[in-house]
Amino acid sequence: MPKPPPVGTAAPDFELPGVLLRPGDGEAQVDRADYRLSAYRGRPVVLAFYPGDDTPVCTRQLCSYSDGLAGFADLGADVWGISRQGLDSHESFAVKRGIRFPLLSDTTGQVAGRYGIAVPGLGLRRSVFLVDADGTVRWRHVTLVGLGFPDRDELTRALAALAG
Repeated sequence: MPKPPPVGTAAPDFELPGVLLRPGDGEAQVDRADYRLSAYRGRPVVLAFYPGDDTPVCTRQLCSYSDGLAGFADLGADVWGISRQGLDSHESFAVKRGIRFPLLSDTTGQVAGRYGIAVPGLGLRRSVFLVDADGTVRWRHVTLVGLGFPDRDELTRALAALAG
């Protein structure tokens, strides 16, 4: 099984389908698109791999990141959530919880495998990777059990340190 990419190495590139809750006052609108990591060169990207939509720890984690999107944007960073659920599940989760960043579907587990966080028969390990504007992994947090996650303040501090 591959190991997670070490800090200072190139982040494995990928393209995955995703959903994004569009801001608005009326009925929730969700856009579907493909997201390729290399297309975001020039901006840091926070990759938040999570085990499942609408589960207690995942909900706390992703709602926290969504509530702090202004802080990420102030640092020029995008945030993406990635799990094995399909787009319909992601859409329901985003609408129900107000998640305002892309939720990507790695239904085959191929991307989790390339990042060394796939768990056969279970899905993936909760993990966060900060990828800099050049596509290099600059910070990572990979859990063994998946009950903890880095809070948004820890992530924004790490992003601020990248900006120097």
